[in-house]
Amino acid sequence: MSPEVSPFPGFNQLCRIESSTLFQGVVISIIVLSALTIGAKTYDLPPLVEQSLSLMDAAITLFFLVEILFRFAASPVKRRFLLDGWNLFDTLVVIGSLIPLDNSEAVLLGRLLRVFRVLRLVSVVPELRFLINSLLKAIPRMGYIALLMFIIFYIYAAMGSMFFASVDNELWGDVAISMLTLFRVATFEDWTDVMYATMEQYPLSWIYYLTFIFLTAFVFLNMMIGAILEVMSEEQNARQAQQAHDERDEINRQLREVQSQLAELLSHAKTKQHGPPQQGE
Repeated sequence: MSPEVSPFPGFNQLCRIESSTLFQGVVISIIVLSALTIGAKTYDLPPLVEQSLSLMDAAITLFFLVEILFRFAASPVKRRFLLDGWNLFDTLVVIGSLIPLDNSEAVLLGRLLRVFRVLRLVSVVPELRFLINSLLKAIPRMGYIALLMFIIFYIYAAMGSMFFASVDNELWGDVAISMLTLFRVATFEDWTDVMYATMEQYPLSWIYYLTFIFLTAFVFLNMMIGAILEVMSEEQNARQAQQAHDERDEINRQLREVQSQLAELLSHAKTKQHGPPQQGE
């Protein structure tokens, strides 16, 4: 069975409902309500309110189960439904939400999966899916930048441990501790206190900190941002090209329909003009 053939009567209407703005808006509203319910449960509430929230949580879980089954029914090719990463994520979260919370061993897992239901907002909103997909595709490029950053961190940590261990052994005692200290410097968390402490013994140590901050906070951070923006630009161009291709296909389909209708009209016009063929002709 080809994907273009409707598997059962009403399939096209089911697909229209699934892709409609109203249906998507209802799903987004329920996801936001689920997030608010999860946040409310972190407070000390009266027993009646807790019972109401538990009933609401059960209703939300049931809604998500019906919604994922509805989307599965609206999928043209059922075998490929779980091959989509977002569909697989939604299905796992919904199935995990069905774990009963009265089981003490499954309480933590069930609550954790209920928290992850908020992430379903990403799979529902196309713009958020675009951002996440771009970020995932940028990870390989970002990995090389992160590797270069690690090398710089390691070199500076080794230098800091050799020179500044005598100043503050808790901050520069070994390479591992020195890397944590440099991470503090890179995030600008009271880094001037660390610098002034070493400048009392090494007046020119400010060069060490400024060069490190310049490399990590300015160069590598901008490289990370540039890699993400480049991938987002490529994804945006690819999406626009796909949309343009789909629009051309739709225009060509409409043109073929118009040409077919014109041909039928011309055929009918010729038939009326010349009349039906006479017997014996």
